[in-house]
Amino acid sequence: MRVLLTGSAGFIGTAIGRRLEERGDEIVRVDVMLDNAHGEAEPPEGTHRLDVRDAAEWTDLLRGVDVVCHQAALVGAGVTVSDLPLYAGHNDLGTAALLASMHEAGVDRLVLASSMVVYGEGRYACPEHGVQTPPPRSREALDGGDFENHCATCGRPLTWETVDEDARLEPRSTYAASKLAQEHYSAAWVRQADAAAVALRYHNVYGPGMPRDTPYSGVAAMFRSSLERGEAPKVFEDGGQMRDFVHVDDVARANVAAVDAVAGAGGGHWAAYNVCSGEPVPILDVARLVARGTAARTGDAIEPEVTGGYRLGDVRHVVASPERARSGLGFSAQVRPEDGLAEFATAPLRA
Repeated sequence: MRVLLTGSAGFIGTAIGRRLEERGDEIVRVDVMLDNAHGEAEPPEGTHRLDVRDAAEWTDLLRGVDVVCHQAALVGAGVTVSDLPLYAGHNDLGTAALLASMHEAGVDRLVLASSMVVYGEGRYACPEHGVQTPPPRSREALDGGDFENHCATCGRPLTWETVDEDARLEPRSTYAASKLAQEHYSAAWVRQADAAAVALRYHNVYGPGMPRDTPYSGVAAMFRSSLERGEAPKVFEDGGQMRDFVHVDDVARANVAAVDAVAGAGGGHWAAYNVCSGEPVPILDVARLVARGTAARTGDAIEPEVTGGYRLGDVRHVVASPERARSGLGFSAQVRPEDGLAEFATAPLRA
């Protein structure tokens, strides 16, 4: 199969390209090499240094492609409000331009990298009053150390439940809004072009090759960087935020499964799948697991510091259901967070 892979030089794109090549696929690699993701690094050999926003100018590169695997995106929550045009440009305009160019080239199969951030808060329930949709947490509550969402009727803290792909979509950051827009563009393209697409909603991805020390790094990489400086990892809120951490090798496996699924799908097919480990972990435990892996190498055990700090727009809990990916794609994660996060402490990272 001939697969055009955007964002091919990135953390996740590199892992996907490697796995596709290992099984014999032909890869057309495209990456614009954004400074905030790659610094001054040169593109890997065989990479077309192109911008998806200019996809109309490289339609010929798409001819003969069976599936486009679209990983290119500006990632992170959005550091400041002034980042809004960057996210809208790279993620939304870039996806729209790519889809238009695919149509021009006669390519009608897409795998889209989406994210769990499209859900906003996860799923919550009160033992007495049932499922609820909490509003954004107030600054006053957060300043007072009250980090939980509460029942609108009795005021008790709500318990979290797993989120499936039919959950409401309520993006709460610049990045989240851009990822949801990508999904909407792809769904519209599917209907208008009689095409087929699969959106993969990644949860917290980590593993070898992850970027370090940038505003766009994942929290596991930030914890590791603190430990390497001999500092305690700083954990926001009370550390009880529940997340799902999925290894980059599992994400690559999910993309290969999605490439196969969309290649065999009929026109008009659009589906979204959570890509997760299925084993939720509190953020404090993430820091402890990375610290444990560091201590195994250095002998210096450092306990994380729970700061009580917070970021407006962060959600309290979001934990995925892996069931639809298991039944629809035949995908289940193989790397358990308790193993992968400890190993991550000594895995090679990119500068």
